[in-house]
Amino acid sequence: MTTAHVTCPLCEATCGLEVTLDANQQVTRVTGDQNDVFSKGYICPKGASLGALHHDPDRLTAPLLKRDGEFVEVSWQEAYDEIERRLPPILEEHGRDAVAVYAGNPGVHNIALTLYGRVLYKALGTKNFYSATSVDQMPKHYSAGTMFGDPLAIPVPDLDRTRHLLVLGANPLVSNGSLMTAPDIRGRLRGIRERGGKIVVVDPRRTRTAAFADEHHAIRPGTDALLLFALVNVLFAENRVTPGRLADHLNGLDDVRELAKPFTPEAVAPRTGIDAGEIRRMALELATENAVVYGRIGTTTQTFGTVASWLVDVLNVLTGNLDAPGGAMFPLAACQPTGNRRPFAVGRWRSRVRGYPEVVGELPVATLADEIESPGDGQVRALITVSGNPCLSTPNAGRLAAALDHLDFMISVDVYLNETSRRADVILPGPSPLERPHFDLAFYQLSVRNVANWTPATLPSQLPQEWETMLRLTGIVTGQGPEADVAALDDFVAADVARRAKLEVTHDRTGPARLVDLLLRAGPYDVTLADLEAAPHGMDFGPLKPRIPEVLCTASGRIELAPPDVVADVPRLRAELDRPLDDGLVLIGRRHLSSNNSWMHNLAPLIRGGNRCTVLVHPADATRLGLTDGALASVTSRAGKLEVPVEVTDEVRQGVVSIPHGWGHDAAGSRTRVASANPGVNSNLVADETLLDVPSGTSVLNGIPVEVAPA
Repeated sequence: MTTAHVTCPLCEATCGLEVTLDANQQVTRVTGDQNDVFSKGYICPKGASLGALHHDPDRLTAPLLKRDGEFVEVSWQEAYDEIERRLPPILEEHGRDAVAVYAGNPGVHNIALTLYGRVLYKALGTKNFYSATSVDQMPKHYSAGTMFGDPLAIPVPDLDRTRHLLVLGANPLVSNGSLMTAPDIRGRLRGIRERGGKIVVVDPRRTRTAAFADEHHAIRPGTDALLLFALVNVLFAENRVTPGRLADHLNGLDDVRELAKPFTPEAVAPRTGIDAGEIRRMALELATENAVVYGRIGTTTQTFGTVASWLVDVLNVLTGNLDAPGGAMFPLAACQPTGNRRPFAVGRWRSRVRGYPEVVGELPVATLADEIESPGDGQVRALITVSGNPCLSTPNAGRLAAALDHLDFMISVDVYLNETSRRADVILPGPSPLERPHFDLAFYQLSVRNVANWTPATLPSQLPQEWETMLRLTGIVTGQGPEADVAALDDFVAADVARRAKLEVTHDRTGPARLVDLLLRAGPYDVTLADLEAAPHGMDFGPLKPRIPEVLCTASGRIELAPPDVVADVPRLRAELDRPLDDGLVLIGRRHLSSNNSWMHNLAPLIRGGNRCTVLVHPADATRLGLTDGALASVTSRAGKLEVPVEVTDEVRQGVVSIPHGWGHDAAGSRTRVASANPGVNSNLVADETLLDVPSGTSVLNGIPVEVAPA
């Protein structure tokens, strides 16, 4: 028996795990690492399933090539030869924008894809880049970019010191934190109570976090921005605006005061469903030290996602709790981005068909089907998906799935033959998490404590590492062919990172290990990869510390409290106050602790229990609509229709129904036996691809108008 210490790569919490293997290299046990400097032994069902993922018989172990409509296993050389035969002619005849990329959520949990995916995307040179970000968190990047100058400068709650936590549209007891890297959320929330603090949750559903909280407000979906503006209004009206030392680093305070005037508690109460007196009390309770506002996917995937995301940080500024202990703070990761930091800009190009602006180098995935279906210059004719399943995870997913059948060529870099990759012509698999090194480059930049941990590969892999696959594809799209010198390309990438970091390139390592070492050497803590290798339980660099003004890179060098690009959307929100109230049903999503989007549903340990893919309906709505617990209901929107079992519960507020996302594993041709036996329904079949947050282009997945009836 041997034991390996690894960092869990399956969600944002970055928990330390202890993996036990027998003499045959079989995983026999996965437990929490009691000595991990961050998670201290905490483990959730996802982490415990790491062995099941490694041993999953459905995981691909060789490239697949579609011949006469059927997939066959081929050698890596055959796979690359097919890509060389078909992809470069499309680029040559139709231009770089004729090839699109979709990057999925698992890629950010994979250091090889994080670092070397960007090499491929840059070499490809397409403007048609899409990712899961535009069905998730883009509004937060947009608001952070406009306020602080950097779309990655996202302040996170200082959970270990706060005394008042206001949570909107987030369920961290299930998500394990999101845009907030924090293992053992329950323990950290319990710590708030032990300090005499308070937890307030605003959510249309009584989630696990809402049930744990001291206070729960069941808001109407999509009205968070109205509530947040009313809280701002109260702070100004009651003379409780106290930015403290931030006053010397602020532009736009008076502008925000004027913008907030129409959004009185009395004006927004009928819209939000929260009493005006309660709104006033919530605002005044926030106006204390060690308080923080945190909003997540319920606030980002709605009609006013960017405005809501902006107002979260406006409130943290106005109460003096931005960049202050116990408030919202900027982590200082061991690996910080290198290179010139230029002020944030959007709209450097627009989508061809619907004219949506680029944000952080991406276009909204809601318009990908348009770009495939619409003929003309720049039409998307080929697609590369990297660890993504957009046929489940994007709005009006049925339309996108049908559009993929019209492509001239498609490549999927994926470990499964799933609902999306089954449409590819070539599938390139990668090693399991235990067969590759791991470092959380992205999530340490969102961590509630400054830590770092490097996990070497626990087991050898018979498959190439994914960084090598990315460089092989880079060789093909740059005209060097499938025989491109991967080592030379890797040296080139490392030399570029070293140049940006103002360091000498090293040759004692290759791949992600070399790049992480360079980034660590350029970072703020005077550590190297060798230091992390000598600390298998991680290194703790301490609690979050104030970072303003050094973190700011706006043109003014100050916090832009009223950024013009965001303020331009406020009149649209203001108009909501004058619209007639709509008493129709709206749909929201939900998730489970043992699930992370669509990519963990093929693991038997995570699918135990009853059917969790139901539509939650309030008892009053069920009675009115003739719906019966356990019976099927039809859920219909402009985009489509689905049938799903009913679960009658007062967990949701009246007028709201809820279906979990990431399911719908009933597509013919997939090879995911556990998922196919527990398919659920794809809620994105009724998500409307025409409903977007205007500034960021993020899909509206919460607050979708629907009709529900007995099936």
